[in-house]
Amino acid sequence: MAKDRRLVEDFIFRDEEANKKPTTMPLSLIVLPKEELRYYIDPEEVEKIVASARKNGILESLLVRPIPGSKQHEVVAGAKRYRAAQILELASVPVVVRELNDEDALEIALIENFARSALTDLEETDGVVRLLAVKLKISPQEVPPLLHHIQNQLRGRLATNNVIGNDVIAVVQSCLTSLGNIKLDSFISNRLPLLNLPSDILEVLRQGKLETSKAKAIARVGDEETRKELLENAIAYNLSLNEIKRKIKEIEQQFFPETSSIKDQVDDTLRRFKQSKVWDDPKKKAKVEKLLAQLEALMKDDKTN
Repeated sequence: MAKDRRLVEDFIFRDEEANKKPTTMPLSLIVLPKEELRYYIDPEEVEKIVASARKNGILESLLVRPIPGSKQHEVVAGAKRYRAAQILELASVPVVVRELNDEDALEIALIENFARSALTDLEETDGVVRLLAVKLKISPQEVPPLLHHIQNQLRGRLATNNVIGNDVIAVVQSCLTSLGNIKLDSFISNRLPLLNLPSDILEVLRQGKLETSKAKAIARVGDEETRKELLENAIAYNLSLNEIKRKIKEIEQQFFPETSSIKDQVDDTLRRFKQSKVWDDPKKKAKVEKLLAQLEALMKDDKTN
């Protein structure tokens, strides 16, 4: 869902007042938002900025907005640069200050992160849901069912007395378009299911303790206690994705040894079968066709049961 960088800058600095030159601001007057878009920030990414800033300082300005009733300003874009500045204990950093409400600040932060492909799938999903909730003045929990409702309505699957107003649909479609031309059907099919991951998996992801790819793999473990144990070990020992997949395979063989064994046999037999020359023998070929018909019948019986 990346968006062209120039379009992002045009959006962020669309007001003439905002086109003024960056100024500097004491780091002590800048804070991160209470709820950041990114749950997990790779320390190596910050370290790269630290290494560059140690030589040249923070070159790219942070976008900040004033916090009403306070001298402090909140970071809208540039959280990693802010963290790097903290590590280096810089006295001040370059900033561009804009008066932004919560809705505009969230939208700009999303667009800026989408442009750099900086968010995980869950972070993008949560961010879009949060923004839609703000725009529609509903709770984030109400957004997924609303999107499904709109999808069904657009497909003509709802009764005429149970429709969503065109104004609401227009807000949703306009919001998705502004974030990189996101398609409603694609967002519902590919992103919303992430919100249905087991609660312990979602909690860990939102605390930034584990990468999404690892969390998705662990979520496939059906037994709750086994999944929790694997989740705890993955975090405690910083297991790699390959190590997690290997442990999951061991778990599957432990719980379903016969099924795993049969599947391995099928895979091995199919591999050797493709390399054989049974196709050259008419009698063997006839037997193969008969076996295939029997397998097809078994699968049909399985579907009907």
